[in-house]
Amino acid sequence: MSSYIDTKFINLLSTRLEKFKRKSEFLYNFRCPHCGDSKKSSTKARGFLYRKKSDMFFKCHNCGVGQTLGNLIKFLDPTMHKEYIFERFKDGKTQEEKPEFDFTPSKVLKKKTRYDKALDELVRFDKLVTTHPAKQFVYKRFIPKEHWDKFYFCPKFYDWTNSIIPNKFPNLTGDHPRVVIPFFDREGNFFAFQGRAFGKEQPKYITIKFDDTKEKVYGLDRLDLNKPIMITEGPIDSLFLDNAIALAGADANIKINHEQCTMIFDNEPRNKEIVSRMIKAVDKKFNLVIWPKTLKNKDINDMILSGKTSAEVQTIISNNTYCGLTALQHTNNWKGI
Repeated sequence: MSSYIDTKFINLLSTRLEKFKRKSEFLYNFRCPHCGDSKKSSTKARGFLYRKKSDMFFKCHNCGVGQTLGNLIKFLDPTMHKEYIFERFKDGKTQEEKPEFDFTPSKVLKKKTRYDKALDELVRFDKLVTTHPAKQFVYKRFIPKEHWDKFYFCPKFYDWTNSIIPNKFPNLTGDHPRVVIPFFDREGNFFAFQGRAFGKEQPKYITIKFDDTKEKVYGLDRLDLNKPIMITEGPIDSLFLDNAIALAGADANIKINHEQCTMIFDNEPRNKEIVSRMIKAVDKKFNLVIWPKTLKNKDINDMILSGKTSAEVQTIISNNTYCGLTALQHTNNWKGI
């Protein structure tokens, strides 16, 4: 039924999409409505609608925008989008189903997008002079020097973000510098970024993605699928562990053997949201770290700052990893601290 409705609304959209062609049953090609496609050639069409499992997705191979069919319709016609949502989910579902994140890299040749070019405008922390005030960010957190190239200095965060997503911040009042932490997928494509405040600016973290088909998962480009995988809450914590990624607020919706993964949440037993996510992780058959009661540090970076080495932190993790009913029992004891 969903494929029939998707096809119906694609046909309704087709008259608004320049150079629209049906390439095969679930593959359509047209000029991208976001970037207008090539400015040099009126014949190039690099926007595609394609099917993945039971859902349709849009991807432009010129500007790099990726999104669900629903969000493409919303961009082109908000009224039609309401009709689409009603028909697509009138069987009781209230929102579009999130696709499971697929770790399998494709063999598509990587090409620089306008997002890559925007990132190139910023200065990496390993290129900043030693005396640059922003360098204190990595010094104070004891971030290993080999990871400094994963951070970028952005002098005007709102203005720079608007160069990637026009009018994301309509009001530039109060614009300020931030650390930019880019997210890359398994193929090395830049699809999201986190802006972290240097000072007391709020919110402390602003995470933005410009490809709706991907989850906010950090570190995928460095992941080794043949080794155990550590999953932390924040990008910085992941840099102190071997073969680690960070969810950065995303759900644990990853297409991989969950028994190969160990979920590591912050040490906040009175945080109801964290406890709830821990229980969900156990239900999904992830391994789970339950911090010992004697540990007072809030997260992995705090442990490093307190004098522990990465190897010592890894040992604590290994000695306090549980699964199944045992994990639930330890979680209940932990939250009652």
